[in-house]
Amino acid sequence: MATVKKQPLYEQLADTLSDRMGVELAPGDLLPSEREMCGRYGISRTTVRQAMAELERRGLVVRRHGKGTFVADRSADATNLMQSYSFTQQMREAGRVPRTDVLFFGRVEATAEVARMLGLRLGDPTFELQRLRSADAVPMMVERTYLPVVPFLSLSLELLEAKPLYELMEGEFGQTIRVAEEEFCASLARPADAELLGVPVGSPVLDLTRVTYSTANEAIEYTLSVARADRFRYKVSHWRS
Repeated sequence: MATVKKQPLYEQLADTLSDRMGVELAPGDLLPSEREMCGRYGISRTTVRQAMAELERRGLVVRRHGKGTFVADRSADATNLMQSYSFTQQMREAGRVPRTDVLFFGRVEATAEVARMLGLRLGDPTFELQRLRSADAVPMMVERTYLPVVPFLSLSLELLEAKPLYELMEGEFGQTIRVAEEEFCASLARPADAELLGVPVGSPVLDLTRVTYSTANEAIEYTLSVARADRFRYKVSHWRS
């Protein structure tokens, strides 16, 4: 006879709290403190912390340092692939504090892949930009972006640290964005990305590829991103014509 494995206490608590979300707890509501949960459910703080970590892994709660743990607004966190995308704008609209750390910026020669995606010749100069994107001090995404040099000749680290990239493209360099084509697939975190994202090697991630075109129909951005699958959700809205 097969034995039934008992569900750990922290998973039971996580399931209980998950069931309350959307019924008793609305997005943005503050969850009870660890002490309150210990008293209410008769469990240890260790169990409560494990349950909170499990809910965070599921993307159901958001921890804010010094404030507590809140029910996540999953509808606001989902990125609509049918709309223009800005990480900074999306996080602000979700009530979160975005942060971008520039890990590398410099001129590099276009590889065969970069040249093909940007419509350049092999070895043409490009800007390479590597960034770590965070929200509420939690690493969310690693981005590697390539830009043709000619439209952005005076682009500098100082500018990139002062304003979001898309604001610079349109405000400083007059490159109006017409469309961004993006593809994504499920993957596993490689060592370098796992370290930056603060997750174990082999954790679920989303690999994203984006090519952005100007109104002149020229490719002005090629970005490869790795996003934490437990933090990022994507949706597509299908409209019937």
